[in-house]
Amino acid sequence: MWYEILPSFGIIMIATALPGYALYGIHKLVFNNAFRRGTDERWERMMYQRDMRLTNNPYLVNGLESIPDEPGQSK
Repeated sequence: MWYEILPSFGIIMIATALPGYALYGIHKLVFNNAFRRGTDERWERMMYQRDMRLTNNPYLVNGLESIPDEPGQSK
């Protein structure tokens, strides 16, 4: 009958979904950060590199306060 396919369907669905959920733990162990920053677009890669250069941590929120002031300039 049609319901005989359900156990194999469940196994296949779990096997395909497991790596996506396991990446959270893997990133937490390897990188000490469970988040992933997308670098598919050129702009995203540039912002990732900028944040790495400025603060050495691309996962922190970086505003104007993270950019150092140039010496000799006054307001």
